[in-house]
Amino acid sequence: MKKMIFSALLVCLVLILSSWGSKGHKKISGNAPQGYPPAMQFLKPSWTNFVTNHASDADYRKDQDPDESPRHYIDIDNYPEFLQTGTIHQNYDSVVARYGLWFVVDQGTLPWATLRCYDSLKSCFSRGDWNRSALFAADLGHYVGDGHMPLHITVNYNGQITGNTGVHSRYETYMISRYESMIQYEVDSARFIQNVSDYIFDYLYLNYQYVDSILYADSSATAASGSVGTELYYQNLWSKAQHFTTWFMKTGSEALSSLIYTAWVEAGSPRMYPNSIDDPEDLDQPYVSAIYPNPATDHIIIPLVNSGSREAFSIRIYDAYGRLVDEIENHYAQEGVSKIRYDLGKLGDGIYICHFRSGNYTGSGRFVVSAR
Repeated sequence: MKKMIFSALLVCLVLILSSWGSKGHKKISGNAPQGYPPAMQFLKPSWTNFVTNHASDADYRKDQDPDESPRHYIDIDNYPEFLQTGTIHQNYDSVVARYGLWFVVDQGTLPWATLRCYDSLKSCFSRGDWNRSALFAADLGHYVGDGHMPLHITVNYNGQITGNTGVHSRYETYMISRYESMIQYEVDSARFIQNVSDYIFDYLYLNYQYVDSILYADSSATAASGSVGTELYYQNLWSKAQHFTTWFMKTGSEALSSLIYTAWVEAGSPRMYPNSIDDPEDLDQPYVSAIYPNPATDHIIIPLVNSGSREAFSIRIYDAYGRLVDEIENHYAQEGVSKIRYDLGKLGDGIYICHFRSGNYTGSGRFVVSAR
């Protein structure tokens, strides 16, 4: 498959340099709170600072979670219906039924990852879990930022089809690192989004229209400077791209602000008091990342992310009817990511819930056991 057969070295390079770089994502997430209404100002500074400082966590997970990378892009112009109508079906299950799971995953799952992250954020707000809500808001900011970078929305993501090979990192990482301080903008007030799915897909369709603008800026800068990668090249690239690049980041911040505001309103507009959010280091308590492979046949990997907590953890497996079928009790995770292998020999085909507990934190993930 296209991205899976790419050389390992180049894949690593693209992943490291992907997604606006850390400076771009931090700017998009860091400016989003400008749009919060007065009723949400209680989120500052602890919650909003955490969301900003962890804006690139999703990128860092790519080398630990094989399911993470597809969440950062969608090669939308590989969908025949998009080429014909300019849109695709929004329902994930419908798209999978039409094109097959492997095709959908290979083209990237950015809009659906954004939707799932939004739903998780809303759930955290609903139950007053401010610590976990900060983690999901940080990831939401990352996926929204990716959706406002046109080269994350096209099969020609690195200019390899048009003779602009390498433009991805030249534009979103090296250019941004040079001119990030010059990207200044004000964020409009957050608005309530009536249909979140429509909203996410609409900004993807809009931002896709700028793919050719980036490629033209790259070609023009190359012609004017005689080569790529020189300071003269980046000066020319910035000259061509600065206006729409600033617009991408501005609209990205506004989209994130509105999505967080909408999730908060839909959750019932709960209030948080200053002493109800833990210290920033307490937000880094152990949690379970995405279970893989999923669906699975003989085993699953449960990635446990631990930033140094000494809390014991337990994992319980429930079937679709809520019956406990297995448990792993009182283990301690090493610092970093522990990949816990769980053999599925005793489980029949069906849907299962993996419930995780460590200290005051609880979480869960769904996985499917398919026919062997």
